Amino acid sequence: MTKKKRPRNLRRALEREQDKLSAARRRLLKLEAGGSPERPIEVASAAVIEARAASVPCPDCAGELRAESHEAREHEGELVREVTSICRRCGAALAQYFRIVPARPN
Repeated sequence: MTKKKRPRNLRRALEREQDKLSAARRRLLKLEAGGSPERPIEVASAAVIEARAASVPCPDCAGELRAESHEAREHEGELVREVTSICRRCGAALAQYFRIVPARPN
């Protein structure tokens, strides 16, 4: 006969699994477009950057992100916009990168 696990042990095991899942989501976000200055998301105007940053769910809790800061930084000779967002639910921070590419005439 096996021993029944205590609720605390079950809760802690679930928390460890959630932490691993969250870390895996963060690693995937860093590899996608916008996850690093080397792979910024290309946008036509600075006006859409914060809306695009807020459209990504929090990697930790899938909550809504709010743009906290929006700064232009130089990376390898070109300007890249860095948006730091904070989750409204859990408070986790997430940095996303954008590059403004003007629309070309037809």
